[in-house]
Amino acid sequence: KNLDAVHDITVAYPHNIPQTERHLLLGDFPKEIHFHVHRYPVDTLPTSQEDLQLWCRKRWEEKEERLHSFYQGKKNFYFTGQTVIPPCKSELRVLVVKLLSILYWTLFSPAMCLLIYLYSLVRWYFIIIIVIFVLQERIFGGLEIIELACYRFLHRQPHLNAKKKE
Repeated sequence: KNLDAVHDITVAYPHNIPQTERHLLLGDFPKEIHFHVHRYPVDTLPTSQEDLQLWCRKRWEEKEERLHSFYQGKKNFYFTGQTVIPPCKSELRVLVVKLLSILYWTLFSPAMCLLIYLYSLVRWYFIIIIVIFVLQERIFGGLEIIELACYRFLHRQPHLNAKKKE
């Protein structure tokens, strides 16, 4: 009841494929990333477990075929829908963002540790926030479940509720 659609997302890298975090730390970032996204509304999915397993297997086969075709030379995904290509980013802009990110995380992490060590108020704040997150995970099943419930509550449609009562 918490699912309105299944999104099938295929990701491909035409130039370099980062295998581990080490590649990213060494600056071996992909120059391009291609996404193929297909949304399947929940009412179009099979209802029986066997049919759903067959449906999933077929999606995986399509995904494998799509990736095979991508890496065999096409270097793009065939699509029938609408594509959104973000504006090109200059190498300078990417370099500046990398440097700022490294600077931020290099300063932020030790600063937070220092604040936690020096100030009991900050220490208690972090302890309380950690306890709240652990409790909401254990009690409600995660923040995404709470967000989904809030979304449904705020976007409920009165005419659907009237049909259910009949």
